[in-house]
Formats: sequence, C-alpha cells, structure tokens
Amino acid sequence: MSEKKELITAQDVAESLDLSVETIWRYTREGKIPFIELGKKQYRYKLADVIKALTDPVVKESKADYKTGNQKNFTYQDYLKLPEEPGYQFEVLEGCLVKEPSPNVMHQRVSRRLQRILEDYFYKIDHDGEIFNAPLDVTFSNTTVVQPDLFYISANQNKIIKEKRIDGSPVLVVEIISPYNPRKDRLQKMRIYQKAKIKHYWLVNPEERTLECFALRNNAYTLLASGMDEDIVEHPDFQNLSIPLEKLWHKSSM
Repeated sequence: MSEKKELITAQDVAESLDLSVETIWRYTREGKIPFIELGKKQYRYKLADVIKALTDPVVKESKADYKTGNQKNFTYQDYLKLPEEPGYQFEVLEGCLVKEPSPNVMHQRVSRRLQRILEDYFYKIDHDGEIFNAPLDVTFSNTTVVQPDLFYISANQNKIIKEKRIDGSPVLVVEIISPYNPRKDRLQKMRIYQKAKIKHYWLVNPEERTLECFALRNNAYTLLASGMDEDIVEHPDFQNLSIPLEKLWHKSSM
C-alpha cells in the first residue's frame, strides 16, 4: 500500500479508536498525535502512528510530572501506607503509583451535578442500588487501586461493597477528565476498566464541555452516546435517562 493510501481522515481515526472527532481535533491542535497537513485545515493521519503516540505506557503530565519517582511494583498494601499529602491524590494503576493535584472547582461542580442526575434516575429503577463519589477506593487486583469520580453499584452487587473500599467492578464508572493528565482517563484507565469488564464507562470533559458514553460490546468499549455544549444526551442502554449537558457547565445551573 502506498503512503498516500495509508493516510486517513480525523473521522476515520475517531471511528477506529472509539473516540469523538472533537477529541481527535483537540489532540491535533495540541500536537499530541502526528499528522500531515495537505492544505489549510486539511489534515490526514497514519493510524499506526496515532495509536503509537496515544498508547505510551508511561503516564505523562501536560503541566508537570506528578508520577512518583519510585518505580517499584506498588500494591494495595503499599498504597495504604502512603502518608496523606494535602492538595494531592494517589492511585495505583497496574502497579504504577500515580500522584495528581486534587480536583479543581469546575471538576467538583460538574461531578456534583451529574451525581444528582444519576441518583435521581437510579433511585427510580434500582431503589437499593448506590451512587458513590471520590474519594473512595475501588480495587480490581492487588496492584490496581482507583478512585473514580462517580460510580454506580447495582443492588445485586452489594457483596463487592466492603467496609473501607469497593472490591470489584461497578456497573458504571464516570471519570471527569483532569486538565493535568487527560491521557490517564482517556487511555490508561479506559484499558483498566475494560479489562475489569465494567459495562459502562463515561468520560466528561469540562474544558471541552463534552460527554462520551462507552459500553462493553464484545469485550471492547464502543461509543454509544455522546454530546457537547448544550446537547441533551440520551443513552440507549438506560431507558428514560436524559442528561441536559447545559446543567453541568453553567455556574448558575441547578
């Protein structure tokens, strides 16, 4: 195949990687993925090069490196021994200890509003199910400890709720993308949640004002619903669930 035939559009890349086109454009603007400019705002991509750029196993920060320098294979027991550090939070991603700044005001505002919508919805369809929010540890193995921003555990999953943590896979996990490290939620944690067979994974980006709803299909995440700005997102797997995105972003909403 010639080099010209290997080049594909942003739409093709988005479909291949189960990302939104807006995300591909943003990665292009920020120089996070390689591209070829054919003309004014006419970009083409090599899918293999894009995948290579986005799947670097090292967690990198856009503003600073918040990954700890200790490269030992961290366990849940090691995690429990960490001293508290005001202004930061920790997770262990497949043995790698990751340290990040605490969420900002916009992050918490969006989290609170989306939690209210989800609590109202799941209370009606699963009265004994529960919505939890960070900080609360969720473990999938002895070397993975995450603190999802929001997650839903159905009534028939109550056995995974322990005294100090959740030990197992919620039905739904929502991550609000950090401006310090968007790749962690978009790539590394998505892979972890997929391997843990979490049925639904949602990504919220307050800066881009987007919501993307992924669901497991044949053991891989597929984008089932999405929206941006003031769209109303309706999810095909959750009957009568309607999320007016305008209520998430605006300071005076709700």
